Amino acid sequence: MQDIVAYTGSVVMGFFAIMNPLANAPVFLGLTSEDDAATRKAVARNCLILAFCIIAVFSLAGNLILEMFGITLFAFRVAGGILVFVIGYNMLHGEQSKVHQAAETDSNASHEAQLSIAISPLAVPILAGPGTIATAMNFVAERTLLHVGITIGSFAFICGVTYIFFMSGEKLLGFLGDNAVNAITKMMGLILSVIGVQMFIEGIHGAIQSFK
Repeated sequence: MQDIVAYTGSVVMGFFAIMNPLANAPVFLGLTSEDDAATRKAVARNCLILAFCIIAVFSLAGNLILEMFGITLFAFRVAGGILVFVIGYNMLHGEQSKVHQAAETDSNASHEAQLSIAISPLAVPILAGPGTIATAMNFVAERTLLHVGITIGSFAFICGVTYIFFMSGEKLLGFLGDNAVNAITKMMGLILSVIGVQMFIEGIHGAIQSFK
């Protein structure tokens, strides 16, 4: 039971760190700054539903997807660990990784294009980018169906938290201020860096063991 509680806590913290709802709230507000309340809600809802579906698919069928492309779990963990570490490292230095950045042109469009930003860049790559996918697959690798369910449920919970942050972003950011947001982002960056290093170590260790 304690192992399950510890696993759930690590999954929730890992997803919260890489999703970073607090830091992504200004991105969401910037991309939807010209929208009315109804459109903003639709964009938030659609991007989070899509992000959840992407992570759920990779959590359930990640190993099959790797096998289709001839990728070993060890290689994925090493590459994923490096990617997650780089994202965390950039956050520690107050920068946003390019895999989590939106192009400036994405925010200038008609009503249909505004709704389309729920797909890109919000759902992919900001919320369910390569780092998030790598983190999810690392959590479910060589785990039981219970662990997979916990992982998907934890991501759903973080999606709910992210929706709240998106909808109350202006008030929340005004209350906390830029300094607090930066401090939280750097703390999340540290957590992500540690997760990335752990993924890398597990990948190298597994690869070495497979050759013995």
